[in-house]
Amino acid sequence: MANDTKERILAAALEMFSQNGYAGTNIRELSASLGLVKSGVYKHYESKETIWNALLDQMIAYYGEHFGSPERLPPVPDTPEGLVTMTMQMVNFTVHDEKVVMTRKVLTLEQFRDDRARELATKHFLTGLTEMFTRIFTGMMEKGLLRKDDPEMLAFAYTAPISALIHLCDREPEKTEDAIRQIEAFSRHFIATYGMN
Repeated sequence: MANDTKERILAAALEMFSQNGYAGTNIRELSASLGLVKSGVYKHYESKETIWNALLDQMIAYYGEHFGSPERLPPVPDTPEGLVTMTMQMVNFTVHDEKVVMTRKVLTLEQFRDDRARELATKHFLTGLTEMFTRIFTGMMEKGLLRKDDPEMLAFAYTAPISALIHLCDREPEKTEDAIRQIEAFSRHFIATYGMN
């Protein structure tokens, strides 16, 4: 039961932080949204900062488990088309999973206030993706699926526009379908340009 309440607190905190930011979220409103009094929240988390850090820990674990990470890579595709399929699975997850969308919003809002949020935003929006795809592209080159090139530069060139289009989906949700089509077209263009025939 206690773990259930802790999870409910973190879920409500994620929603409120993603809408109002850290500063705009207070424990009284968070408590009320859960049908608790403030002391009921403080029984599980001693402060708003403790909730914040527990939420960041949960975000890291959730993202790593469902999306992958440089430490937990998805398998290297066996065909050039496999790269498109893998990319679109990742994109569909990151664009449609509510928890990931709210996490991205929280990190975007809080990256200028909180050092840990800034580090996570940099990792999830840039360096982690580049690192992950550097290893994937290295594997694809070893399998003879991509022409030999600098895998890190290719990974950066591949992930930056995809990441930008994902952020567009967050800002303008009505453009999500178009953005997803653009990402797929870009992925196919990348394979046509760098794939081995």
